[in-house]
Amino acid sequence: MKNFKYIALLFVAAFFASCEEVIDVDLNTAAPRLVIDASINWIKSTDGSQQTIRLTTTTGYYQSEVPVVSGATVFVTNSTGTVFNFTEELGTGNYNCTDFLPQIGETYLLTVIHDGQTYTATDKLYATPDITYTVQDDEGGFLNEDIEVRFFYQDNGAEDNWYMYRFDTDVMPYPDYDAIDDQFFQGNEMFGIFSHEDLDHGDVLGIRLYGISQRYYNYMEQLIEIAEGGAGSGPFQTVPANVRGNIVNQTTESKYALGYFRLGEVDTLDYTIQ
Repeated sequence: MKNFKYIALLFVAAFFASCEEVIDVDLNTAAPRLVIDASINWIKSTDGSQQTIRLTTTTGYYQSEVPVVSGATVFVTNSTGTVFNFTEELGTGNYNCTDFLPQIGETYLLTVIHDGQTYTATDKLYATPDITYTVQDDEGGFLNEDIEVRFFYQDNGAEDNWYMYRFDTDVMPYPDYDAIDDQFFQGNEMFGIFSHEDLDHGDVLGIRLYGISQRYYNYMEQLIEIAEGGAGSGPFQTVPANVRGNIVNQTTESKYALGYFRLGEVDTLDYTIQ
């Protein structure tokens, strides 16, 4: 009987060990597609002259490095015809401008020329309110066991507004984003909220509040849903897919680029957990 139990134990152990084998799935890889990360952020208390647009391409699922795009022509034009040129930092895919002139309510046109294709997008520079104060709750989160931070700001009741939040902290390997509108808070005080089970006293939480367009709000909602596992997780959910932004290929429509051209004022706060 003892021998039988020993053999059965070995069989079970071998079965579970075999379940841990790593299997590489042979996935089809589409042709590389241009990705344009063109977020013009006017941080409050700065002149907004320093801006960067990043160009990369899509790559295979198992590739650890994202290919950068060099040799492109990148510039932004405002409604008066003033051109702001973005010059590449050689070999990085980062195209920098040192004389950008941000203006609330102004409309800007992005142009990217690469590999015989011309891509364009238009957006307006949106204002954002000031972060007025923060509140910390040491019994926050879903189970009232996490440190929770709320930041508050005043919505402009004279217009419809859309906002994006970004949270940066060392307890997460990447930023956390959220998007919200003022549909139910028109002209009232609004707040953003962040909690994490690993937040501890002395940690620094970076908070950013962006003013954005309604179209970009819709775009971010889709990205956030996919990133958080919402898409494809239920019987009535759509499967994850590339989310199209506002960038149009004027040369060959089918060779569209991914990414978004967005402008907005930004208020920032670095909050130290008490």
